[in-house]
Amino acid sequence: MELRQLRYFVTVVEEANFTRAAARLHLAQPGLSAQIRQLERELGQQLLDRGGRTVTPTEIGTAVLKHARAALAATERITETVDEFTGLLRGHVRVGLISGAATEELDVAAVLADFHDDHPEVGISLTEDTSERMLAALSRGDLDVALVGLTGAAMDSGIGLDVVLETAVVAAVAADDRTHGADIPLTDLRDHPLICLPPGTGIRGVLERSCAAVGFEPNIAFEAAAPPLLLQLAARGLGIAVVPQLTAAEAKAFGVRTIRIIEPELHGRLALAWRTDRPAAPAAKVLIGQLRIALRPSEVVAPEPK
Repeated sequence: MELRQLRYFVTVVEEANFTRAAARLHLAQPGLSAQIRQLERELGQQLLDRGGRTVTPTEIGTAVLKHARAALAATERITETVDEFTGLLRGHVRVGLISGAATEELDVAAVLADFHDDHPEVGISLTEDTSERMLAALSRGDLDVALVGLTGAAMDSGIGLDVVLETAVVAAVAADDRTHGADIPLTDLRDHPLICLPPGTGIRGVLERSCAAVGFEPNIAFEAAAPPLLLQLAARGLGIAVVPQLTAAEAKAFGVRTIRIIEPELHGRLALAWRTDRPAAPAAKVLIGQLRIALRPSEVVAPEPK
């Protein structure tokens, strides 16, 4: 029996699917299946039920699972203890980032580069995704830290947050569009085609929750992950874009005019998120601390990572 076989077994149970588990482990599915069968032969018992649409642990597999997890956790603690005594950080840190978040104001790349220079033995992976999927990945333990947009929805109690940026959410129309004034009530957007970020993003969540609160569902005509594309579509008169506040220079450059949304005003918040209900690995703990300092959070709403 090898630790890697236990890791493979735990991952298959967590994913309930060999294909997803193989992708998460960066293995070929036939190789993963062969390793699990070898583990079962060595134990003399079937650990997984492969008969249904999803893979589930057998009764014996369920009993083995808690010990497999404990063995993997103990191995990780041994490595962390040695590293703490030697002052060396090793391992891998997994970072999530929403599209367009890395700017001069939020220079995540510089923080990651400095961290890599100081701790060359630590691998870093960076993933771009929606806030919803990254928060789910944090809850599963697939990410160590992520920069996400908040929707105002209730959060997993095991997630800690530092709000690093808050901005008004505005409507953007073509620069020569004079059908709207300087302000627009949210309810007036009911009958207009809207251009917005996709589901799962912070701004989209803020829009949908705010519209639901005043009694309507927004008519999303176009959606894209890149805010500049939203503005380009609005500049061509294809609808009203719902985007974070722009400077006058930015609006002019994109050929749009911004309108303040009122009754209610909408606000987007960008936050650094990490797990607080389980101890972070030493490398992750150090990087989280550096990100919290570098991004200068405006509001701390959770304790330090354990």
